[in-house]
Amino acid sequence: MAGYELTGERKSTKLKRKIREFLGPSGVFFQGFLEHPVMVGSIIPSSRFTIRRMLEPVDWEQTKLFVEYGPGVGTFCRPVLDRLSRDATLLVIDTNPMFIDYLRRTIGDSRFVAVHGSAEDVEEIVRAHGHDHADYVLSGLPFSTLPDGVGTRIAAATARVIRPGGAFLTYQFSNVARNYTAQHFPRIDEGWEMLNVPPCKLCWGWKDEGE
Repeated sequence: MAGYELTGERKSTKLKRKIREFLGPSGVFFQGFLEHPVMVGSIIPSSRFTIRRMLEPVDWEQTKLFVEYGPGVGTFCRPVLDRLSRDATLLVIDTNPMFIDYLRRTIGDSRFVAVHGSAEDVEEIVRAHGHDHADYVLSGLPFSTLPDGVGTRIAAATARVIRPGGAFLTYQFSNVARNYTAQHFPRIDEGWEMLNVPPCKLCWGWKDEGE
């Protein structure tokens, strides 16, 4: 009986993967939202306008490690890789193994590293991959729906891992991420991107030199 159940489970897993592959990134993203709505900020990936505006302030020539929390199906990954230098790294962290599996199978770039884990552990993850710090951290995590205390711990760990002169980039549909950022970063730039569904709040928290 146990063997039958295991076989059925494997078939179910294979079927789900085939459905995701058939539907493409949108299908994977939608399934991720259905299974983990608290950890996925939106039912629709960010628009190209949001991507462009979020990444505009980044000093790509000085970027050796770019970190992203909650990459989903890679909406930001490919634009970031297009801008990164050849010797830089994009390290993404997600708690959803389905997203990590999808990214590892679809992004064949030696500069790309996908980690199944929590953004709370960003310092350990960064060190485990041979870096002392991150230059920039991008997050689309839904801070307003994260379990109690998680947002605070993520913001604090992010402030510690980013180098002086770097920044914490967030996009959300409320001020919650901005408020967490303001607790740790002395200089905040803000904006709205209306050409997104729904319109979202953009925030760049800068870590001043000498911190």
